[in-house]
Amino acid sequence: MIEGIIVKGVGGFYYVKTEEDIIECRARGIFREENLTPLIGDKVLIRISDEDNTGYIEKIQPRKSQLIRPPVANVTQVIIVMSIKKPNINPWLLDKFIVMAERENLNILICINKIDLDPEKGQELIDIYKDIGYNVIGTSAKEKIGIDKLRENLKNNISVFAGPSGVGKSSLLNAVNRDFKLKTGDVSAKTRRGKHTTRHVELLELDKTAYVLDTPGFGSLHLNFIEDVIELRDYFLEIKRFGLNCKFISCLHENEPDCEVKRQVELGNIQESRYNSYLDFLQEIRKFRRY
Repeated sequence: MIEGIIVKGVGGFYYVKTEEDIIECRARGIFREENLTPLIGDKVLIRISDEDNTGYIEKIQPRKSQLIRPPVANVTQVIIVMSIKKPNINPWLLDKFIVMAERENLNILICINKIDLDPEKGQELIDIYKDIGYNVIGTSAKEKIGIDKLRENLKNNISVFAGPSGVGKSSLLNAVNRDFKLKTGDVSAKTRRGKHTTRHVELLELDKTAYVLDTPGFGSLHLNFIEDVIELRDYFLEIKRFGLNCKFISCLHENEPDCEVKRQVELGNIQESRYNSYLDFLQEIRKFRRY
């Protein structure tokens, strides 16, 4: 059998990159019996047919990480792309993407794109998330701002680009590597949301040390992957840090007395927008768990 990595999946076919070529493969029926679906990024063993040079995936190697949406495996870093305008920045959605990445214990790079459209607001947002402890850069594919820094952060990683449609993920990838030639689109004038231009998840080779995943944009992310509301505290870095000083170990930072997190919100050491996201997410998880 031959080793490879799944770089694309379309209509039940998986395209596996080996040292020699990219092989079109189908998955063995045994994976359905095991309730296991091959994912982009999976390292696999395949058997190639001598008749037509197509293959079958025989084995999926153990995954180091797995994301639910986008459905990808073995990524080491999430590049969360949000545009400052066109479409307007949505910090609440940004916080949801962060929660997803924190749960998977992945490196996080926040990319505030189209920063040339509102540099002042963009820098304000960059400062907020840098103060929390995140790696944040401002970029503009059009003006070539921050592209070198983005490219440097991609080295030695399998990175997934995540974010709503229209924020410029494909444009940034094209700026990082002109050979990608990914299709880009404008923001819909009617809905003010991005038009979907990426139709499938695909693993792109940047160089021998780096792969990136361009993924279809999406504007919502449900938190049904969180089993217990108490988990959520760990996915907000500043809440986790200040929460160590709360009176009660089980403090959820809502209505409990002597809550250090609420005190730090009042002092301005925790952004109110972040705390409100946290409270909203608590309610969303509770609502889902009731069904």
